[in-house]
This record gives sequence, structure tokens and C-alpha cells, in this order.
Amino acid sequence: MNVDGQPYRTIWLNDDRASVGVIDQTRLPHRFEVVRWRTVEDAAAGIRKMVVRGAPLIGAAAAYGMALAMQDDSGDENLQVAYDTLFRTRPTAVNLRWALDLMRQTLLPYDSAERTGAAYALAVQIADDDVQNCSAIGDRGQALIGQAWEQVSRSRPVNILTHCNAGWLATVDWGTALAPIYKAFNAGIPIHVWVDETRPRNQGASLTAWELGHHGVPHTVIVDNAGGHLMQHGLVDLCIVGSDRTTASGDVANKIGTYLKALAARDNGVPFYVALPVSTIDWTIENGVRDIPIEKRAPEELTHISGEADNGDVRTVRLTPKDSPAANYAFDVTPRHLVSALITERGVIRQRQGDTHPLSDSEIEVCEPRVLFQLLNSSSWIIDSAIRHKPHA
Repeated sequence: MNVDGQPYRTIWLNDDRASVGVIDQTRLPHRFEVVRWRTVEDAAAGIRKMVVRGAPLIGAAAAYGMALAMQDDSGDENLQVAYDTLFRTRPTAVNLRWALDLMRQTLLPYDSAERTGAAYALAVQIADDDVQNCSAIGDRGQALIGQAWEQVSRSRPVNILTHCNAGWLATVDWGTALAPIYKAFNAGIPIHVWVDETRPRNQGASLTAWELGHHGVPHTVIVDNAGGHLMQHGLVDLCIVGSDRTTASGDVANKIGTYLKALAARDNGVPFYVALPVSTIDWTIENGVRDIPIEKRAPEELTHISGEADNGDVRTVRLTPKDSPAANYAFDVTPRHLVSALITERGVIRQRQGDTHPLSDSEIEVCEPRVLFQLLNSSSWIIDSAIRHKPHA
């Protein structure tokens, strides 16, 4: 994507082939700064402090972190130390574990002398694949936005509500939930985006609005609790959000507040779509409410807020009484029966019409991920809310 006319990814291997460049997202929208990582500790701190965030980008950042570790010491012991160091940074996003497992599994057979080059090559490939996957998600989702435009008889822009930031800043490029929006906008479909502020870190107000503004996409920032009101008054045609972890049964973990938007969408008959790469599916978990670990972050993110003063200084101020405790849950889980469809790079995984409850175990055909990939590549299959269900007539 472009920033003031210059193309950027969120993460890249620098020309020195020994360091990694990333956009510091903690400084946006008031400052645009690039930082350089030289060690695995730099990468771990960057993930933990949310210099980079968003499930796909966290996976790519972890891969680069492993490569940086191999540059210093490519032995088996340090490979495991690097894995453990990065794994402890963020508990909810499954792409972190996916990327680390892929790096470790791929690098172990290599001699230590060959590991550094192999690690960098694989990290670059993971980043490149993310760009391609997100572009494909955009193509799939653009078709859904096009359908919504036809449903309003091309008489007005399509109103889309999104929560948190699932744009190119949350991935290597394009984004997940915002990729269909960019593709539709580029194709000339008139759209308008309602941008949830997404308290407490305000990723919508600070990052999504910044992205859309730089791309020229019409948008309006709203408070988190306005979504239901807008849906009641027919001002939302569809919702698109991202996912940090999706279970094998279709439950979705995303930024706190997503579940409430899904409830409002169901009550008002508004399609609720979740856009994600297949790598975000956790095949080891069925029940997301019970089994997905929910990150609980520092209360200061809730009790304090940063912003730009009239003189241009960026300041942090307290919002709450000093003696009031705060609980800062970073994610919630949206059960699969509230999700209209999952938009993946392999295809759209749809709910059956009329389904309002999860499928019973007897209805689910359990299959390996490779079978899912084959099904999603076949237009004769419709994968419903349970992700792995036989087609119906």
C-alpha cells in the first residue's frame, strides 16, 4: 500500500540482509516512523509491545525473529530458545504458533551453517505468501460487496462496518477485513466505511481511519457502541471483521467488542463476515469460548489515553480515578452461529441458510486440513458454519 505516494509493506528484510525494518504502529496516526530490528529480542519486544500487531503480521514478524536469532547462533539449542522467546509474546493469535512451528520444523534438518540463509528465505516466503493470500481474500470479499451494491440497486454507496484494524497494517500488505474494501474501492464500487474506534487501544480510530484516509476511501469514525444504532436504522449493509484465531468448528476470536457487533448484526438481519487466511484456523480447538486463551493486557491501556495536543505534542493522560481498578480483556469470541461466512484465500465458507445453531457432532465430517484445501478449491463444495461439512443439495 502507499504512504504519501511511497509503497510500503509493514515488515521487510533490509538491504543489509542482517536486519528487519518495520513500521512502528504505536506511533500512528500522529507519527510515521520505521524501526530496525537486529536481534530476536528486538522482534519479541516489538510483538509484545504491539509495534507490530494483527495475527498475520505477528506470524511474519515471528518468522523474521527466528531468522535474526539464527544469524547470531544457528545451533539447535538457540533455535529452541528463539522459539520459546517469541512464543511467549502474545497468547491469542494462532499465526504466531503457526509461523514458529513452520520455521522450527523446516530449519531442524539443516546443518547449522546453512540455517541462517534458509531461515531468511523462509521468512521472506511467509511474508510474500501473506501478501498473496490477503489479495485473494480481497478478491473473494469484493464479490460480496458487489452483491450488496446490486441489492441496493446501485442507488447509493454500500455501507460497511468494521471493528479494530484488519487492514494492511495488520498483515504484510492488503489486510484481511479491509482487503475486500480496497479491492471494491479500486474497482469503482462506491462504498462508505463505519470505523469503530475500538477501545481501549483505538486501533480503528488511529490505524483503520489512517489507512483508509491515505487510500482515499470514504469513512466515518464512530464510538464502539454506535454500531447497533446504525444497524437499527438501516445504515449498515454488511459487517466485515478480522480474526486472531478461528476454531476448527468456526468460532472466531477477535478484538474485544466483536461479539456485540455480531449480536446486533444478527438481530437486524445484517450479514456478518469474518475475513482470515486459512493459517488463522486452529485445528486443535473446537469450542472457542471455552478453549481460546484470551489475552488480558495492562490496565494502563484502559485507564490512560494518548493523543496529539493542539501544539503538536503527543501526550498521555489519565481517564479514570486513580483508585479505580481496570480489567483489560483484549479479545472476545463470536460463536459460529453468528457468523454469516468466513472469507478465506481459498474460498468463502458459508453458513447454510436457516442455520441459527452450531451443527451437531453427527452432522460434521471430520477431515484433515489438506482435504479442506481441496474442498475450498472446488466450486461444487459449499463449506458451511462448521467449516468441514458435506455439501447439501
